[in-house]
Amino acid sequence: MPRKARQKSSTGVYHVMLRGINGQTIFKDDEDFEMLINILKESKELSKYEVYAYCIMGNHIHLLMKEGIEDLGVSFRRIGAKYVYWYNSKHKRTGHLFQDRFKSEVVENDKYLLTVLRYIHQNPIKAGIVNDIAKYPWSSYNEYFGKKELCDTKFPLSLFADDKGVALELFKKFNKEETKEQCLEYEEVTRIHDIEAIEIIKDLSGVMVTTQLQDFEKEKRDKIIIEAKKEGLSIRQIERLTGISFGVIRKIQNT
Repeated sequence: MPRKARQKSSTGVYHVMLRGINGQTIFKDDEDFEMLINILKESKELSKYEVYAYCIMGNHIHLLMKEGIEDLGVSFRRIGAKYVYWYNSKHKRTGHLFQDRFKSEVVENDKYLLTVLRYIHQNPIKAGIVNDIAKYPWSSYNEYFGKKELCDTKFPLSLFADDKGVALELFKKFNKEETKEQCLEYEEVTRIHDIEAIEIIKDLSGVMVTTQLQDFEKEKRDKIIIEAKKEGLSIRQIERLTGISFGVIRKIQNT
């Protein structure tokens, strides 16, 4: 069936999400995160888009951005191709890395723009990675306080106050408010945080990188997955951390 046409924003502003294939981890170390930021900056120079917020998680990316001189689809094909080429070369792998095309939702007013901005910055807290958004190094939050990398901070801050100092205080308070906002979701309920889950898979299999489990013989791989489930890892979590498909893992569970 043909793909549904992407909804167009009257403001040109979108909340965009891109995730790893099978939900697997696609940013494994600082170099991976830094490479994506550099690619986004290079593409920004060509496309002239604006980035109001971003957060790069281990297996997906959130961006709040305004379309520039070219369609975002063109920009993301360029971004994806560059990152996949570099990542595959570094990690000695082949094939697709991202799950289909990017997902997006329109942002039609300033109120929802700020809602999405806060939602993006709070991703690491909701994932249990940090307890303070300022401590997460791969989001745009700290760019608002002087660490300029990629983000265009002037317009979002203007929505809080004309005076920059006042705006920053209100921005900080707003971003730290506890909410139950649901934007464009990548949601998964886990009983065990990924850091612990990664160590469990490594201990069970003896690998250095959890995606190496894909290369195991079927019988050995299946035994490790069964044991990982006994340790409390969910099917989605095993899928994301190893790159083995949900369907394969579910069959192993049921045998």
